[in-house]
Amino acid sequence: MSTPAKRNTWQREAVREALGHNDGFVSAQALHAVLREGGSPIGLATVYRALADLATADEADSLQSPDGENLFRACTSSGHHHHLICRSCGLTVEIEAHAVEAWAQDVAAEHGFTAAQHVVDVFGLCAACTKLAAH
Repeated sequence: MSTPAKRNTWQREAVREALGHNDGFVSAQALHAVLREGGSPIGLATVYRALADLATADEADSLQSPDGENLFRACTSSGHHHHLICRSCGLTVEIEAHAVEAWAQDVAAEHGFTAAQHVVDVFGLCAACTKLAAH
């Protein structure tokens, strides 16, 4: 019988690997379904915990969709960054947002706040989905 730490290690690795096979953001439920279809016995609660751990360790990006669902993807860059996300197909583009960074610091300072942090994700339709919607 293995220890809980070892179980968590293989489970976290399975989640990390499955997450890396997705191009865009994915829900814990969708990732769980993929793992189960592949024969993994991993439970949904364990997928949630592993995704949260990966996000905390900056190994996964996480965001909340417009309808409130937490979504995750394998992190392709380190450090603070922002995304453009297609509401239709899920295409995700990492973007620079220097103006947002400056604005956040300025607004915080105006109100006496220090060590300000923020999350900015912009949802819309990518060019391909916009073209499809027009037809």
